[in-house]
Amino acid sequence: MADERKTLLLTGASRGIGHATVKRFAREGWRILTCSRQPFPEQCPWGGGREDHIVIDLGDPGRTIAAIDEIRARVGGKLHALVNNAGISPKAPGGGRLNTLETDLSTWGQVFHVNFFASIVLARGLKDELSAAQGAVVNVTSIAGSRVHPFAGAAYATSKAALKALTREMAHDFGPLGVRVNAIAPGEIETSILSPGTEKIVEGLPLRRLGQPREVADVIWFLCSDASSYVTGTEIEVNAGQHV
Repeated sequence: MADERKTLLLTGASRGIGHATVKRFAREGWRILTCSRQPFPEQCPWGGGREDHIVIDLGDPGRTIAAIDEIRARVGGKLHALVNNAGISPKAPGGGRLNTLETDLSTWGQVFHVNFFASIVLARGLKDELSAAQGAVVNVTSIAGSRVHPFAGAAYATSKAALKALTREMAHDFGPLGVRVNAIAPGEIETSILSPGTEKIVEGLPLRRLGQPREVADVIWFLCSDASSYVTGTEIEVNAGQHV
C-alpha cells in the first residue's frame, strides 16, 4: 500500500551515485523524494519521480531553509531516510585543481553551502519526521576528506572533512531521538565527473579497479536498513582499499 511505503529524501539524484541510489531504493519499494536545483530529469527511471521532485538551490541557504515546509508537507509525517549526496567540486580553467591559494571566497562559500550546510539544514528541519520513523541519515563524504587529492580541490576536500565531523556530532545529538547518522566516503567511482589521470590512481589500489555507483548505493542501503540498526556515528570507506 502506498501509505505503508518507506520514504527516502535524496539530494543529488540525477547521475552517478545518486542515480544508482534511486534505483536501489526503488527496487525495495520505497517512495523517493529528490531535491536539486534542476527540474526533474526525464531519463530518471522511477515511477512518480516527477511528482516527488523538489527544485531547491542547495547553494542558497535561504532557499534551502524556505523549502523545508514544502518537504515536510510532501513527506507526510514520517521520513525513514535522508541521504545527503549532493556535492560540487569546482575546477580551475582547463579542469585543474583549485588549491587554497587560488580559490576565491565566493567559491568557498558556494561549496560549503552545498556540500556541508545543506546537510544539517535538511536534517534539523526534518528531525521530527526522522524521529517519528526512527529513521537514518547518511552523509556522503569522500576519500578527499582525509588526504590531499590530486584532482579534488581544497574547498571540496575540506567541506567533506567537515561533513565527516558533522556526522559524528549529529549522531550524538540525533541518537536520543532514535535517529542514526552515518557517512560513507567513496573513492574512485566510475561516474561522469572522473578527472583524466584517474587511471594512475586505480593502478595503485589494492583491488586495482574503479568502483561502480551501484556498489556505493548498496552501502547506503545498508546504512538505511534494519541490518545496521546498531550502527551510528561512523564513516564507511568505499574505495577498494585506497585509504590503507
